[in-house]
Amino acid sequence: MPEHDDLASLNPIAALIAEEIEARLSRKRPLVVGICGTQASGKSTACAQLTEYFTGKGLTVGTLSLDDLYLSKADRAHMAARVHPLFATRGPPGTHNISLGKNTLDAFLRGESVRLPRFDKRADVPLPVEQWPELPAGAALMLFEGWCVGARPQHDSVLAEPVNALEREEDGDAVWRTFFNDQLMGETGQMFSRLDRLIYLRPPSFEIVHKWRCEQEQAYQRTDGSKRAAAAMTEAQVARFIAHYERMTREMMASMPRWADLTIQLDQARVPVML
Repeated sequence: MPEHDDLASLNPIAALIAEEIEARLSRKRPLVVGICGTQASGKSTACAQLTEYFTGKGLTVGTLSLDDLYLSKADRAHMAARVHPLFATRGPPGTHNISLGKNTLDAFLRGESVRLPRFDKRADVPLPVEQWPELPAGAALMLFEGWCVGARPQHDSVLAEPVNALEREEDGDAVWRTFFNDQLMGETGQMFSRLDRLIYLRPPSFEIVHKWRCEQEQAYQRTDGSKRAAAAMTEAQVARFIAHYERMTREMMASMPRWADLTIQLDQARVPVML
């Protein structure tokens, strides 16, 4: 592991993780670090950089994305019919395989080898288990990233008032938003309780998320000649998509800095402005 003076040139996320790992090595206690932030905020990039750094220090590192725990399109269609039509869109709590997430994290925490789930977003189904990467026994660090990793439920009194046209027109009785809020009080919240530390990449505004996600879709079109590029969303489709995330994104912006172990404030170019 690095000495503390090695960390002067590192970002504060690496410094926080390094301190925590050093405290745990003697007890052989692995570490689960949650990294949350909006769509296209840089979570995957941060995880890749952290993995490269700590692997270079001799540690075995696993990465798990909340996106890789999505229910399949067919399973979400069943949920949409049973609970609310808006659950056909993946993303909010309730559209993930929470048992799989808890079992994966628990196996890691027990020091066992474990296959890390992976989801095929093009086909909208989990990849076959044999295609999941295997994390060997005794790994020291798990990076668990996702847009709402570590989020907490809102108070019931806040749920009645819609935050946008999607909620007003398609969830007028608040069934959808109440159901996913309940997940944060139940199974999804229990999965997040496995986190030892939480890092939050905070956007400058909710409105910037639309711009960031449109840039991401345009990048698909420029660099990917596959079906993914052909299926890239238009600006209007992006606006509808992120409306599903607006309630919780705004709540996290307001409240998460109070309990996250580290909040990284981003500017409009996704550059940290307050460390």
